[in-house]
Amino acid sequence: MTSGIRAATPADADGIALVHVRSWQSAYRGLVPHEHLDQLDAARRAQRWTRSLAGSDPSREATLVTVTDEQVTGFASVGPARDADADPARTGEVYSIYLLPQAWGQGLGRDLMAAALAGLADRGYQVVTLWVLKDNARARRFYEAAGFTADGSEQTVDIAGSPIAEVRCRRILGPL
Repeated sequence: MTSGIRAATPADADGIALVHVRSWQSAYRGLVPHEHLDQLDAARRAQRWTRSLAGSDPSREATLVTVTDEQVTGFASVGPARDADADPARTGEVYSIYLLPQAWGQGLGRDLMAAALAGLADRGYQVVTLWVLKDNARARRFYEAAGFTADGSEQTVDIAGSPIAEVRCRRILGPL
């Protein structure tokens, strides 16, 4: 088995979309309405990923993929922080990081996160934030192991008509 991490291209959209859908369906079962998870469509998601990857500004944002035996098994998407209280010139954000469920527990997520954080640091960000479902214990443990801590900010997002609590986590990348 050979694996590696590289910058995503629009040609990766189908693989990223499949990871996105399968990961949501596994990781968020019991946290997000199951009807919503069951109707997620990788083909529709691939169209969005194709547009997103084609229109991104590589000087400020990036999507990385981890590829195992020529198959996209995970991705991370990062860029300037989108929160109103963040300075997007110095604060980056991990927008998403997902792996196929069968790739969990193999160290690929840790390597992908390290590459994403290195990319943010290379782009000049000093701080990085991310939002995680408050009740997603597995993800919260993963982020804590990567050096993130909850910063006290919370928000409620609407997913398929259900209010879902999220917490923001933060990590320092470089000198302030």
